[in-house]
Amino acid sequence: MLDIKRIPPGAWIGLVLTGFFVFCAVFAPVIAPYGNAEIVGDVWAPMSADHWLGTDNLGRDLLSRMIYGARVTILIAVLATALAFSLGSIMGFTAAVVGGWFDTLVSRFVDLLMSIPTLIFALVVLSVLPSNIVTLILVMGILDSTRVYRLSRAVAVDINVMDFVEAAKLRGEGRGWIIFREILPNALSPLVSELGLRFIYAVLFLSALSFLGLGVQPPAADWGGMVKENKDGIVFGIPAALIPAGAIAALAISVNLVADWILNRTTDLKGGRGNG
Repeated sequence: MLDIKRIPPGAWIGLVLTGFFVFCAVFAPVIAPYGNAEIVGDVWAPMSADHWLGTDNLGRDLLSRMIYGARVTILIAVLATALAFSLGSIMGFTAAVVGGWFDTLVSRFVDLLMSIPTLIFALVVLSVLPSNIVTLILVMGILDSTRVYRLSRAVAVDINVMDFVEAAKLRGEGRGWIIFREILPNALSPLVSELGLRFIYAVLFLSALSFLGLGVQPPAADWGGMVKENKDGIVFGIPAALIPAGAIAALAISVNLVADWILNRTTDLKGGRGNG
């Protein structure tokens, strides 16, 4: 059972901030005071009672854009991370269990992909393919799955030689059973930690692509694109570009705090069972 009183302060901060961002993403059309692309004031108008964060470079309400941007940023990052973990962990576990030529072939292919700088690879692919949400998710997920593959395979290789796995093989269990019932439950701790890091990386990667013009396309809003749209205002002391940049940093820190707490909790639970 989860004891709320034993949750550390850092984890509480991470949970509250992450919950706030997720709430904004889910209920964006309800809580946003204006439409996503609705021009409601002057260009870069200061903060006021009507526009709590001011307006952007086209006179759109910055708070509304931030709320809609949370939806797009978190949605793409979550789906890309889920694809990366589904593809990378299954391939990594399978390579470790099957071994032989299959392990060698997949591992060398992954090494080839990892030898190419990820951002350059994504820029080349996205310059050819249409820059829509589906393409972004596929490109980010596939490129990120190589990192997940390396971790999953390394963990699975160690678990695959343990006694309980050998016993399952002697019982005649198939590879699917060994992967999902024997290896996966015992590999969750490092994977949970990596999950948080991969999500943060997906947010930063998406923001970088949008800042370079190959991510989310206008009039849709994501935080990286909002930094690009309002970057010229920094010269005049206008904080319109700093607000989405701060949101990216806050989301990254909050998710990292939650991931660290979950990792410590799962490690403590395993340690307690082992000592018992």
